[in-house]
Amino acid sequence: MDVTQSSGTAPAGPPGTARKAGDALAAALVARLGEGRVFRPGERPHTEASTLWNGSVTARPDLVVRPRTEAEVASAVLAAREHGVPLSVRGGGHDWAGRALRDGGLTIDLGGLRAVRVEGEEITADGGSLAGDVVAAAAPHRRNVATGTAGVVGMAGLTLGGGYGPLLGTAGLAADNLLGARVVLADGRTVSTDDDPELLWALRGGGGNFGVVTSLRIRSHPDRGLTGGMVLFPWEQARQVLDGWAERAAGAPDGLGLLFELTVVPGVGPCLMAVAVWSGDPSSSDRALEEVTGLGTPLNSTLAPTTLKDLLGQFDQAVPSGMHWTLRTRSVASLTPEITDILTRAAGDRPGPGAGLGMRRFHGAATRVGADDTAFGRRTPHILVEISAGRSPEEDPGPYRAWAEQVRAALAPHALPGGYPNFLAPGQDQQIDHAYGSHAGRLLAAKQAYDPDGVFTATPLPDAGTVRP
Repeated sequence: MDVTQSSGTAPAGPPGTARKAGDALAAALVARLGEGRVFRPGERPHTEASTLWNGSVTARPDLVVRPRTEAEVASAVLAAREHGVPLSVRGGGHDWAGRALRDGGLTIDLGGLRAVRVEGEEITADGGSLAGDVVAAAAPHRRNVATGTAGVVGMAGLTLGGGYGPLLGTAGLAADNLLGARVVLADGRTVSTDDDPELLWALRGGGGNFGVVTSLRIRSHPDRGLTGGMVLFPWEQARQVLDGWAERAAGAPDGLGLLFELTVVPGVGPCLMAVAVWSGDPSSSDRALEEVTGLGTPLNSTLAPTTLKDLLGQFDQAVPSGMHWTLRTRSVASLTPEITDILTRAAGDRPGPGAGLGMRRFHGAATRVGADDTAFGRRTPHILVEISAGRSPEEDPGPYRAWAEQVRAALAPHALPGGYPNFLAPGQDQQIDHAYGSHAGRLLAAKQAYDPDGVFTATPLPDAGTVRP
């Protein structure tokens, strides 16, 4: 679950001028792009663009524009700035924090820019492409790509923020596979990272904070065949399985991608779900996956030869759009007995069946990328803990928010500094200030160079006053 590609605000005018500015902007956009690109509340494209994966987001823009070319994106950015109207950018719409939308603003919906082209080992994807689009385009060429865990996530958003996924151990983060990009900056210029390596560095983990990414060049990897699926362990064995894995994790092979979820499965109830994916040498898959199933006595296992498309599809079905979410994150060096105590106890105290805790390995290829080669903050092996409080629209959000914050606070004494930027929320200053490690100063310098007026905001950046020179 990753945030939108980028969003932000243009300088606002005096109070009381918002409606007039919006009307003037609408007229300007229609003149530049045509009536069929600009949409107002009540029109279906506006409703579609204002509906995000996280149903709890209530912000609604005054206008939505759907550009079909890079030049139209640039025109929309300039028009919003000229009229002092807040600007946001919607990529895949899988934005838990709601930053793809701004009340009273203009949303640039990239949904009309989803073309994907495969050229040898490289893939070029338009800025509105979903991860599922890229995976589907690569499959006939027997290629795989480093993605997140869901097919409906925008490829740009997950890549710019990092992108933990099932192939992380053999292919690295999604950000590590970003070879280049074209970006519309806040001043309307379109630039290529081929001519600007510092911008490429910032985009690899620094989030959508520098402009609108209209296309990405992505490294692909040979598809040697994947084996994976879900293994359910009874709740009574959760502690046994996690302790057993903690003892084996350091020696686990790169090819084993593993996500644990303390969750509730319909028809089963509370349980520990292990999502295991083998992307290494096919001849070693059985032995590697038996290490997972042997941690306990599974209730059920769907481990079998599979494809990346099918794996992402399973996640999309398991976590449908429209639920209301509160998400938090911590990173820990390993699953110590104290941390496992906190997680199993918190799972037992969950406010409802939609609240769960995920533990994702950071290992293998992702740890071997140079520490300063990307803006991503942490390259040492660790466990990303995802605190996901999902609820139906009818449920009181209070207990879910409180539970997520309680788990985050309980993990704090045992956690590494910072956390996964895509899951950090405004106000979590201590985590934000450390989320990019030693790269914070360089990242803020890039922000000043490419977007000095702060038009674009996506993953939160550190406060300049807390960064050492």
